This record gives sequence, structure tokens and C-alpha cells, in this order.
Amino acid sequence: MVEKDESSPGGISEEEAAQYDRQIRLWGLEAQKRLRASRVLLVGLRGLGAEVAKNLILAGVRGLTLLDHQQVSPEDSRAQFLIPVGSQGRNRAEASLERAQSLNPMVEVKADPESVESKPHEFFTQFDAGSVCLTCCSRESMVRINQICHKNGIKFFTGDVFGYHGYMFADLGDHEFVEEKPKVAKVSTGVEDGPEAKRARLEPAETTMVKKRLEFCQLRDALAVEWRGEKATAALRRTAPDYFLLQVSPVPSAAAVPHRDRPGSVSRSGAEDSQRLLRLRREVLEALGVGSHLLPEHFHSFCFSEMAPVCAVVGGVLGQEVVKALSQRDPPHNNFFFFDGVRGQGMVECLGPPH
Repeated sequence: MVEKDESSPGGISEEEAAQYDRQIRLWGLEAQKRLRASRVLLVGLRGLGAEVAKNLILAGVRGLTLLDHQQVSPEDSRAQFLIPVGSQGRNRAEASLERAQSLNPMVEVKADPESVESKPHEFFTQFDAGSVCLTCCSRESMVRINQICHKNGIKFFTGDVFGYHGYMFADLGDHEFVEEKPKVAKVSTGVEDGPEAKRARLEPAETTMVKKRLEFCQLRDALAVEWRGEKATAALRRTAPDYFLLQVSPVPSAAAVPHRDRPGSVSRSGAEDSQRLLRLRREVLEALGVGSHLLPEHFHSFCFSEMAPVCAVVGGVLGQEVVKALSQRDPPHNNFFFFDGVRGQGMVECLGPPH
């Protein structure tokens, strides 16, 4: 790891200026300095977590803590590129550390082999100048940690991949950011042609930075939307089906949904898993008060272990959103992003209690 030279002009060393030259030109020195002051906790080092880790390390955060208590399994080889061959049985976070650190020596990367469920309130509040990002966690963990982050002003993200489908969610609290807007070129009144009008059309437009603010809700509120009533019914037609898939498959572990690690399985166990998911689908949709047509019966055929291409898409969006939030540049996704790999479509949804 290369230590930061605090005495350098602008608080960034010559090595960092060279390393992050393209990014500084893209989103500015101030945004890069905010990234370099941020420490991020990343929970879950499966395929999606590896993609997010790669994107954050290359972006140049100050520090990244990799937290995962699980051991490396054969399924990890499908999408987890940070774990070397022959690491089966090792802790997943520790096995990912060397390759993660090699991506950018200027970032302080640490591995924590403990369980996120065992971490106390105080553990998460140390990331008050950064963010907490959960991948492949249970709903109970997501809701609990989101409450801690929301109360302490820590930016919170979570995401998961279910076979061909994936999602991310963000709770940035009361979030301020700047957006670059082009200035409107002024042409003399009544002049629609001639040198002045042509020059206004051809010359690069000047830009101005506009400060904006967005307010985010917590995950528990976003998952508790009331779908009964006229207004809710109208909104239902515009809501991505993946929102309801998230409600049916909130726990990613093989113990909870075993068939996810066996795509196309025709075994008796696989058939039992499919029936279990169909039963969950019926119970969840009935509890939400929505029709079963929102989640077709064959949905379980596309929900299994992580797929590398889906991890790349969702991990790219999730990593990008963390970078935007920490750098306070550009409007963030408020608050869900869903990806449907069957259709090749991504959708941003804002779901939660009415403001």
C-alpha cells in the first residue's frame, strides 16, 4: 500500500494524480479527494461482491474492508475472480485479499473473517465518513444494518444476484450532490440563421454546477409498500416484477434456497426446492395483496446461483452508485435498480412511503 502524501498540493500526491488522472479529468479533483477520504465496508465476497470490490478499489477509495465469514466453495469459481484456484476451504474474504490489493496499492484493503451478524452497532459507525455495502445478506441483516446507518448518517447500499436477475438498493439519507448542467446558449432575438446562430450551435456549450438534494427512505419502508387502493394499483403497472422476486427470495444462502447452486437441476431435491419457492411466491404475493401474474410460475427456472455476466452488470451499477454517493457528483439512483437478464433490461424504481 502506498501512503498518501498529505503535504502535496490539494492533499493528493503526484503518484495519485498520475494514477487517477482520467478520473480527475472526468469528475474533478474535489470529487476524487472525497473518494480518497472515504472508507467502505463491503460485506459478502461472492461474485457480486468481487465486482463491487474491483470497482471501488480502482476508483480509489481510501480503504476497503472485506467482510465474509464463509469458506470458499466450488460454486465461487463461477463468478468470483478474486479467489485463486485451489483456495477451497479458506475464508472467502482472506482468499480474496491478495488479488484485491494488487488492483491498486494506493488503497488500504483489509479482510475480516467474522460474521456480519456478530458485529455490534459500534462496528458500523466507524464508517461514518464512507459507506456500508452489503451483498448476498439476509433481509434481517439488511434491515438491521440499514437502521444503524440511517440513524448515523452513513450511506447504505445492498444488492444481490438471483441467476438471471439482480438488484441494488440505496439509502443515502438526506443526500446533497452537484450536477453538471449545460448553459443555454443565448442568440439575439429573431436571429435563427447567420454566423451568430451557427457559432452558438457549433461551439461547446458552457456548463455550470447545480447543487441538489434528495431524501431516501430505509429498506424496511421500501419493502412495506401498500399495494391496495387506486393509486397503488396504477403504480403497480409500472413496477418491475423483480421487486416481487426480491420479496420472495430475500435470503441467498444455499441452505435457504438450495437449488440456486444447481441451475437446471432435475433431482428430487431440486424439484422440492422449486415447489418451496412457488409456495413462498403464493404466500408473499397474497400478503402484499397483489396478483400472482406479477411473478410468473416459471420464475424459479431463472433463479439459481450467481451468473458472471449478471454480477458484472449489477456490480458495475452498484459500484458506480457508491462512487457517485461518496464523491457527491451526479444524481444517484433513488432507490432501487433492477436487472432482468432474460430481457436484457435494467430499470430504476423509486419505491417507498409517499413524501
